Amino acid sequence: MNRKSPYPAALVCLLTCALTIPFDALALPDATGQRAGEVSRVIPAVSLTRGAKSMNASAKTPVDWQDVLSTQANGRARVSLDDGSVLNVGSDSSVKVVKHDAGAQQTDLEVTVGKIRSQAQKISQANGKFEVHTPSGVAGVVGTDFYVAYENNVMTVIVFDGVVTVCNLAGVCVAVKAGQLTTVRNSDSNGPAAPSQANLSTLTEAVASTTLETGPGIGQIHHISKGAAITIGILAVIPIVVVPIVTTRGSSTPAPTNGCPIGVKAC
Repeated sequence: MNRKSPYPAALVCLLTCALTIPFDALALPDATGQRAGEVSRVIPAVSLTRGAKSMNASAKTPVDWQDVLSTQANGRARVSLDDGSVLNVGSDSSVKVVKHDAGAQQTDLEVTVGKIRSQAQKISQANGKFEVHTPSGVAGVVGTDFYVAYENNVMTVIVFDGVVTVCNLAGVCVAVKAGQLTTVRNSDSNGPAAPSQANLSTLTEAVASTTLETGPGIGQIHHISKGAAITIGILAVIPIVVVPIVTTRGSSTPAPTNGCPIGVKAC
């Protein structure tokens, strides 16, 4: 009596099972567990969500790909990425570290709400990137110091050092230089607003809202780059310089008629 081979049936079963597995699961490696960096400081408490689990983060808590950092009112977090970049997460914020490949210099962050200041290492790899995504758009850099906020359906980007390319979801982009800011509104196909000079109060508020240091005055300006310090310094000095000039021009003191300074008869 001839017996049928079990192999064809087994092969059919194997192919059927394979077809039930999502293609993405076969094409993409599981990023869970891949290290991105670690938390270096939190105040007063920050939660970290990894998959279905949530935990309280503290200094030295590892941060992996796909982890989400969430802060409450008055809560803030600093994350040191493995390539040397630093993330300062402000209060009432949620930031997802989608990917951070230190060797390939590829970083993707998602801000669903709140504020983050990123101090990114300069990218030297050909395919390297450092991008911060929000529901309104994306900010991409090659190494700089910048701030991103997403609140009330508006993305705000302020640059402290370097240049940041800011795009809306339609791919319309602008280049924002140190000391400038731009905004992107949800579903605005016209593109980001034209970059404009950020005033002193806006710059200092962006720094103060994402720093973890405490104390009045200059103590709030922490980890500020040289470019940012120069920009803030210039903006702070402008009122001091301009006011005397305006006052002098508006003075009723007569101008000298002989080309000499007032009070000097001959020169």
